[in-house]
Amino acid sequence: MQKTRLYAGMGGLPGQTELLSSKAVFTEAYAVIPRTVMTDIVTSLLPHWNAARAWIIARPMTGFSETFAQYIMEIEPGGGSGRPEPDPLAQTAIFVVDGEMTITCEGRPQSLRTGSFAYLPAGSVWSVANTGSRPVRFHWVRKRFKKVDGLELPPAIFTHEDEHPVSLMPGTDAWGTTRFIDPADVRYDMHLNIVTFEPGGTIPFMETHVMEHGLYVLEGKAVYRLNRDWVEVEAGDFMWLRAFCPQACYAGGPGRFRYLLYKDVNRHVDLW
Repeated sequence: MQKTRLYAGMGGLPGQTELLSSKAVFTEAYAVIPRTVMTDIVTSLLPHWNAARAWIIARPMTGFSETFAQYIMEIEPGGGSGRPEPDPLAQTAIFVVDGEMTITCEGRPQSLRTGSFAYLPAGSVWSVANTGSRPVRFHWVRKRFKKVDGLELPPAIFTHEDEHPVSLMPGTDAWGTTRFIDPADVRYDMHLNIVTFEPGGTIPFMETHVMEHGLYVLEGKAVYRLNRDWVEVEAGDFMWLRAFCPQACYAGGPGRFRYLLYKDVNRHVDLW
């Protein structure tokens, strides 16, 4: 499957002559945040970050999705953070959509570029810097790690999508997943994958499961079924699904459809 440039066109502001109509919606089961919403005026500045801003597109909310936060980060040349994570219980997954940067984890620098993935365990000492000549943009997923007695802590991961073949679903060559973390490794309690559909590919049933999802469209367009509704989505749109929200997909083309997928995995559910 070929590669193309990943979507990284956040920012700006619509003109005064633009229509207000939008597919942005927040329901009891899902939310859609289209790319037109991710303007300059909805960004956040973060403590201990320099020359950087964040689009915060998911956060834990009681009664909705409760396990994760997802940011789109932009760092200008020379910017970064020596203290990026304020929560010692939080683990990090990062996926770079445009540019280059360096993450130093436990004293070891790692170079990342467009298509790179990093996993940083809870409690890691790490920093991030843009040492290049142009801005870098990346997704940052934060989740509190659920430690299990008798199970060793997961190690850090630094890799690139080029190093991971697409694993096709049984019986089809039109739907597959790029997995950065071994799905059989129960030390990890979250995954951040890339799902790819060739034109005409589908999720041929209504998935209904306990995992929460964040889905950010990296490339292409499709029609996505969310609970009772069919929603058209395209590169730059974000979907946020609570547990058990029915979901399906039809990728009509003309090009392939790819999205970054968060899900919580490998743990018992909490009993209240």
